[in-house]
Amino acid sequence: MAPTPINATSWTFADTWVAEDEVLAAARARSAEVGVTPIGGGTGATLRFLTAVLEARAVVEIGTGTGVSGVWMLRGMRPDGVLTTVDIEAEHQRLARESFKEAGIASQRVRTIAGSALDVLPRLTDGHYDLVFVDGDKREYGAYLAEALRLLRPGGVVAFDNALWHDRVADPAQRDEQTVAIRDLVHQVGVTEGLVPTLLPVGDGLLVAKKEWVPESGE
Repeated sequence: MAPTPINATSWTFADTWVAEDEVLAAARARSAEVGVTPIGGGTGATLRFLTAVLEARAVVEIGTGTGVSGVWMLRGMRPDGVLTTVDIEAEHQRLARESFKEAGIASQRVRTIAGSALDVLPRLTDGHYDLVFVDGDKREYGAYLAEALRLLRPGGVVAFDNALWHDRVADPAQRDEQTVAIRDLVHQVGVTEGLVPTLLPVGDGLLVAKKEWVPESGE
């Protein structure tokens, strides 16, 4: 027998259970000013949990926004951890740096790179990163997965925001370009050998997968 889905009240309780502080509230206000939709509090708490469990020293973020997700992740990372965050909008990154400063995060712990993710990611080091968090152009999610698998160390984790895309991914009648791209990604992650995936119903859906360690041939 399938479990009974939780109701909206319980979902909201779970998604907001970890409270946000004034720093994150200010970062959200900046998002509203420039028309950016940041991750929800439940997604942020999950990302902080992941970076803490991984004891993450190196994280890549695709889609800086105004720093909401970055603050959450940096708070879970090791004290010497560095976040490399990519966004096509330099102004958004300027606002994100304000958020990081207000959070008391040292400037050397954040590397902001303005540009297209698919231009920037190939320049990053193979197998160097503990976590890759994706919240960029939904149409490019499949390409981001390929880059993430190259960038992650064995045991590292890739996480995609908006994996349920406003309840559209689960509805086969929805065939717009973004929904189809995310739906294809969910399928691809689920069948890719060497990944341990799960789809979490936090926020607008968080698809996460661990990259397994695979011994080199001949060992």
